[in-house]
Parts: sequence; C-alpha cells; structure tokens
Amino acid sequence: MDSSASFAGQAAGRSGETGAALQVGQQVDAFRLEERLHQGGMASLWRVTRVHPDGRPDASQDMPLIMKVPRIKGGEDPATIVGFEVERMIMPTLQGPHVPRYVAKGDFTRQPYIVMEHITGDTLRPRLDEAPLAIDEVVEIGERVATALHELHRQHVVHLDIKPSNILRRADGSAVLIDFGLSRHDHLPDLLDEEFTLPMGTGPYMSPEQVQFIRNDPRSDIFALGVMLYHFCTGERPFGAPNTVRGLRKRLYLDPVPPRALREDCPPWLQEVILKCLEVRAELRYQSAAQLALALQNPAQIPLTKRAERLQRSSQYTRLKRWFFALGSEPDQRGVSAGEMVHKSPIILAALDIDSASSKLLGQLRETVKRIVQTEPGARLACVSVMRTARIGMDELVDASGQSVHVKQLIALKHWARPISKALNLNDGQLTFHVLEAPDAATAIVDFAKRNHIDHIVMGARGQSALRRYLGSVSSQVVAESDCTVTVVRVSGTDEGAAPAS
Repeated sequence: MDSSASFAGQAAGRSGETGAALQVGQQVDAFRLEERLHQGGMASLWRVTRVHPDGRPDASQDMPLIMKVPRIKGGEDPATIVGFEVERMIMPTLQGPHVPRYVAKGDFTRQPYIVMEHITGDTLRPRLDEAPLAIDEVVEIGERVATALHELHRQHVVHLDIKPSNILRRADGSAVLIDFGLSRHDHLPDLLDEEFTLPMGTGPYMSPEQVQFIRNDPRSDIFALGVMLYHFCTGERPFGAPNTVRGLRKRLYLDPVPPRALREDCPPWLQEVILKCLEVRAELRYQSAAQLALALQNPAQIPLTKRAERLQRSSQYTRLKRWFFALGSEPDQRGVSAGEMVHKSPIILAALDIDSASSKLLGQLRETVKRIVQTEPGARLACVSVMRTARIGMDELVDASGQSVHVKQLIALKHWARPISKALNLNDGQLTFHVLEAPDAATAIVDFAKRNHIDHIVMGARGQSALRRYLGSVSSQVVAESDCTVTVVRVSGTDEGAAPAS
C-alpha cells in the first residue's frame, strides 16, 4: 500500500472534521454539500455546488467543484493543521492545466476548507497494482508528469510529495498535480520547516535532500518521479517502504537494483533515465523537469553512460565508502529555489533553414547561439530544421543522388553545431538534433517549442523583399505566436545583428 502520511504526522490523532460533523445538504458559505466522495486520514472530499444567498443553485457555475475539508479535532494533529494552512496559501497562487483551478477557501475561525475544480477519474495509484506496465506507458507517464512538474516549478513551487496517488489525469491525458500540503513556495513562509524537525514526505518517494531537511530543491520532485518510473517499470520500489529516519537514510548510500536486472525488456536508455533521476547528489540528476521531458520524448538521443550498462548494485566496498561519507555529510543548507533552478537550466532552440540560408547567415546564427549558451552553463541546446512536406500529394524523400533528405538535413545540423560543441565543450546530454517534417515551418517550430518547454528560440531571417513583406516571414510568425523569447538574426548588406523579441 502507498502510505500518504508524513513522518511528522504519523503519531497524531485523526478523528473527525473541525467542529460538528458536516452533512449532505448543509451549506458552507456559498457552497452546498452534495455528496461525500472520500474520507481519508487527513481530509474529507465533498462534491459541492455554488449557491446564491437564498439557496438557489448558481447557474453560472462553469465546472464541477470539490471541497477539501481537513480532518482535525482539538489540535491533536498539528501536521494536518499546518499542512492545510500551507495548501490554503499555495493553491490561490497556482494556475494552468496541470493543477486544479482554485475557487475559494475558508479559515479555521469558522470552517476550514478549500474549494477547487473537481477533476473526475482515478489517480495513478491503481496502476501500481498492475505494474510492471508496458514500456510505452511508463515513458508516457514520465513525460506527462515531468511536463506538469516543470509548469509547477516555473510558478516557484516544489511539490515534495510526488507519488501516484497525488497525480490525476484530464480527459486529454495531461497530468494534474494535487495535494500541496507538504509543498514549498519560494516566496511564501515555509510553515512546515518552521514548526517541525522531522523529514516531511512519503517514505518511498522522499529524496536524499529531504531526508537531510532540505525542502526548497525542485530536483527532489525529479527524484520522486524517478521512484515512480522505477516502480511502474519493474513492479518493485527502489528503496522499499521505510518508516523510520534510519531506514530513509539508507538511500544516501544504497543504490537500487538496476531496472534491467528485474526486467529484461527494459531498454538501456530508460534505465539511464531512471537511474539518473535517482542519483543521490541532486546535481547529477536532470536539472529541470523540462529537460527530463525532452529526453523522454527523444530516447534515441539520450547519451548512454555506465548507468545504462548496470545489471547489479554497486559493490559492498563502494556502498561502504558511500555509507562513511553519508555518516558525516552535511547538506548545503542554502539549497536552490524552484525559480532559480528553472532559470539556470533553460532549453535553447536553434532553428535553421539548412537548405536555403546563406553560409553568412548560418555563421552569424552559430556565433549568436554560442554566446547565448555560453552565458547559461546549465542550458540544453536543441538544433532544429524543418523538412517541408507537401500538403497534398507525394513527398520526395530522397534527393537526386538517392540520399535520404531527412538524414541529409540531420547531418547538416550536426555539422553546423560541431564548432559550438567543441568551443563550449558540451556533453552529449546538452545537445540534441531534430528534423521536423511539416508543411508549414513556422507552425512546426512554434509547436515544437511549446511541446518541449523551450525558453529561447534563435533563428535567422533572410533579406527583405516585396513578396516576403506581402506574405509574411517564418521568423515574424514565430515571434508572433511563441510564448518564449525569440532572437531573430538577420544578415543584410549592412550586416544587421541579432534582434531579440519576446
């Protein structure tokens, strides 16, 4: 079973909601209780409807609503009280499709509650009972949850309790994160850190830094996602289900059995991803959830290290050395905030018109990209070209010499990027290449940027002409439709430089 209790709150009493028991049909502020959907150890969930002061249903209600009410009595459960206060603070700050939409809240002076969007359907918890899952499903879950985590981290929040029971799915398959009672916001007081001296989280999923009382590192969520992927892939937990601090500390020195040792059809690249997420040192994991999502969408370009080759745990001697180091190690209390980590780990897209751009423009693009990447040591560079396909009719997949057009563009991309890689000493994990096949280049670039959470697009624009001014250009369309920063590099007779746009 998947324990949802925090270590600090395990011994606390949990008997009933605040004050008198709530009943079906009761009105709480502007909401009527229609049905109790769930009664857990820390909260009850009610389906509610918004009503007018005279009790009539509000016809303007545009979505189903759910009310979360903490199960506390007489202060016997301080962890529940504080956790609910944390959630009341954080929920109103969140937005986007990967969290429930916040509606209203009540405080402890009358009736504490949070009303939010009701997302129907099961959490991912039932899928644990069916593990190991198909590899394709494991990868899909990982990519969707990583996307949700990236959007959460961009809003300055570290979840700190990522597990299957805290992840729902919308009808379109996108992941929705719930239960922010253990979370940490960069710009809000950390009440849990102020009031408790035990690690906070769910035992199997807690990161090494959480065990060492660090609560502001977003890479803790990447570790928890790695635990999920390991379990979905193998049917086993990588670190068991410890219920003591001593048991939790074992993950500081005891590495998990490699997934391929438990499942023969686990591809080496997936083991590489999972074990990278589970590194003890946060700086060895993926540095942002967006970078993890990009890797899962492009497995062929994941650089394989010794992680991918492992078929057994580290030697007893290695584990002993790790144990000795962990025994006296002190974590960096400064940590790194969610906002800082996202800012330090951008994904930069270099969009190239390999077939048509002049060598002068390609050279200027290379220098511009090199300068940008050089100022962002944690950046990843995605080099992209678009192979235009016909909207109607057959496409020519080979050139006059019989060479694949797709492969030819891929080789040209790698040739263009080689001086950047060499000058900046980029490792394989920092550089990827993508040939997109689409009838419209601008749309393909914009869609790729949105899907992969690109932070900065760098692209070229050729000299102006009457036809281009009339029809518009690829670069102007990308600037108009992209959500991220766009730098357009133009080389004309007067050698124009780069023109950034947002």
